[in-house]
Amino acid sequence: MTHRILVTDAVALAGLSPLTEHADFELVQVDDSSSEEFRTELAEAEALIVRSSTKVTRDLLGLAPRLRAVARAGVGVDNCDIPAATEKGVAVFNAPGANTNAAAELTMALMISVARKIPSAEASLRRGEW
Repeated sequence: MTHRILVTDAVALAGLSPLTEHADFELVQVDDSSSEEFRTELAEAEALIVRSSTKVTRDLLGLAPRLRAVARAGVGVDNCDIPAATEKGVAVFNAPGANTNAAAELTMALMISVARKIPSAEASLRRGEW
């Protein structure tokens, strides 16, 4: 039996490779969660993978009679209506450590930027002072 997984919000294919390696899963990627294509695919999906843009509301859950799981590729589940999902028996998951490296890299970049006075140098450059 093949399980249909709908992927939205432009999730990187590399991150989906553990799912694509199994014949039991059929991945369908639709980047625009407001499109008619998304609604059509959602009606057949057993799982939904989202990032931040897709809002998993009570209305959206009502369009997905076969849905059993929502996976948030990121920290938090603030874009998911947890009470509505619970009522429908839909499990909601997230990936709390998924962006740890990116957050650490950004922190280091910002610290170096401030230490080297890059913001003020960039502003000076834009004013034509250099």
